[in-house]
Amino acid sequence: MKIALTELSTKDLATLAQRVISNALSGKYPVIINHPLISALQYSYDDYDKVYTKQIYSGKGVDVATADQERDRAYRNLKAFLNGYRKLSSASNYQTAEELYQVFKKFGLNLDRLSYSSQTAQMKRLIEELEAPENIQKLSVLFLDRAFADMKTKHRDFETLFSEQADANAELRLMTSATAIRKGLEKTLKSYFSLITAMKDVPGWEFFYSDTNELVKAAKNSSLGKKERGDTAPQI
Repeated sequence: MKIALTELSTKDLATLAQRVISNALSGKYPVIINHPLISALQYSYDDYDKVYTKQIYSGKGVDVATADQERDRAYRNLKAFLNGYRKLSSASNYQTAEELYQVFKKFGLNLDRLSYSSQTAQMKRLIEELEAPENIQKLSVLFLDRAFADMKTKHRDFETLFSEQADANAELRLMTSATAIRKGLEKTLKSYFSLITAMKDVPGWEFFYSDTNELVKAAKNSSLGKKERGDTAPQI
């Protein structure tokens, strides 16, 4: 019963372990029932199963980037309106637009080009100043209440997603190394196969050995078939 477990794909290793455990727990072979190695194998497989399909990072990067784009768009639209309106000296309240534009200028006119964290810090200060009673009144005079509310909402949505991403990534980094978990499962499987091989000539073990050996052959053939086709699979 020989197989290079390190050469199996992530999925094939999981499939082999799953089939071996199911076979041992089927009740067909009394010699293996309640054996300590089965418990050890189940424990190793459970750890492996938790991480072998997970991504290295949280997968929230696209959502965060989209939220940032929405925030940038709301910021740019409000800034562009004020910049254009303040130049129309013939328009009523153009001076109000100028005063609000200066608030934007105070915190930088290129916030949308900053890093996530730098933009968040500056946007927070910008929003706080625009929420001052005198500036809320100026926004209302220019009928920009909804535009300002939209910018605040988009900023808040981004902060929420960014925080969730940071928490998720931190949690994943705290997990045991996927490579270490795979090695643990391989080691337990090797011990399991060695036991069955050593006992194959003992009455009661011969059919169990034969059955398990077929599962190993199937895993080996699956791996060889993928190599011949040029298929690749991620390793953990």
